[in-house]
Amino acid sequence: MAKQSELIMALDVLEKEKGIDKEVIFEAIETSLVSAYKTNYDKEENVSVVMDRVTGVFHVYSVKEVVEEVENPITQISVDNAIKLGSKVAIGDTVNVEIYPKDFGRIAASNAKQTILQKIREEERRAIYSAFDDKEQDIVTGIVQKVNDRSIGIKLGQLDVVLTEREQVPTEEFKPTDRIKVYITEIRKDPNNGKGNKILISRTHPGLVRRLFESEVTEIKDGTVEIKNISREAGSRTKMAVYSKDPNVDAVGACVGVNGARVNAVVEELQGEKIDIIEWNENPAILIENALSPSKVVSVLADPDEKTALVVVPDFQLSLAIGKEGQNARLAAKLTGFKIDIKSESQAKEEGIQYIFDDDDYYDDDEYYDDDEYYDEESEEYDEYADDDADFDDEEIEDVVEEETEEDVEEIEDIDDEE
Repeated sequence: MAKQSELIMALDVLEKEKGIDKEVIFEAIETSLVSAYKTNYDKEENVSVVMDRVTGVFHVYSVKEVVEEVENPITQISVDNAIKLGSKVAIGDTVNVEIYPKDFGRIAASNAKQTILQKIREEERRAIYSAFDDKEQDIVTGIVQKVNDRSIGIKLGQLDVVLTEREQVPTEEFKPTDRIKVYITEIRKDPNNGKGNKILISRTHPGLVRRLFESEVTEIKDGTVEIKNISREAGSRTKMAVYSKDPNVDAVGACVGVNGARVNAVVEELQGEKIDIIEWNENPAILIENALSPSKVVSVLADPDEKTALVVVPDFQLSLAIGKEGQNARLAAKLTGFKIDIKSESQAKEEGIQYIFDDDDYYDDDEYYDDDEYYDEESEEYDEYADDDADFDDEEIEDVVEEETEEDVEEIEDIDDEE
């Protein structure tokens, strides 16, 4: 039995320690030697290189076509000469003629070394990126390495990634050696040599908020509470709609935690970003009312087919409902998927808008939000963030409107009868 060369033994070690398939390296070496031959000897000659898998010895063959009359001796061979090689051949067949190019051993050794080192680097890159296969759309923790005006260099294990300016929160500040949590938005892999592998990360993505709450709230982890949707303006405010599958579990309370412990942990990680947690409802009118929190709402007239809603609020709550620079209304529109038109009671009366008014849910005159964050401005429509995927049943709204209207009519008839 032929003795194994040092090269073969080294490949055996690589296969065990780094998990690099030995056959992959053999094929890569053979390909590189063919390229080396064409570069150093004859580009026109059709050659193949075969490496012995046991001894590591390589053989170079010139592949020639069998012809009756040779016109190009580099690529062709006569039938008589082909038969002398001990092969049963016919015109049109190909035969391998072993050749012994001068000094090719030195060239081959150099190329083999380079190929092996290249394959090791490629496989190591693949192994590093494979560690993140199950981390896409999840949170990972890294160490800040470098901070400049446009990007932040972060070390994730053995991998260096960049948090681009677009994915940074303007209000956040980091310095080298800081620990930072980032959201992996995408993992791009280069199937060829791994050089094009790339991990895209973000601090602005709504998924970061989702994953942070999943890590803090047990009820979300076990599926009792579900995060239905999140709308976010990173660094400023987030609105999150939650739903409990268990009637005995308060979805909002579970996310807030005792004395606000759970939500405060998320706010701290987001460096002070405000978070509104609202209860999800299949009835779009109720959902929109909840989404406009902390503003009080008098009435919501929603059209599920057109995905539009008219919201009437108390006069002194108009600026609160709209929010600073329209933020509250924008986030509510994005959260619910409805284009929301907000009007004060005075505006609604001036325009002759008929809406249902419920005495029991009306606001108290003492309630007033004295918040510098909000200011008065004219009613506007906010539809740029509306999500067309929202789907609600308009029959529920019609039933509510019809039921309350019938009750009003009956109440008026009773008063008339008493008179």
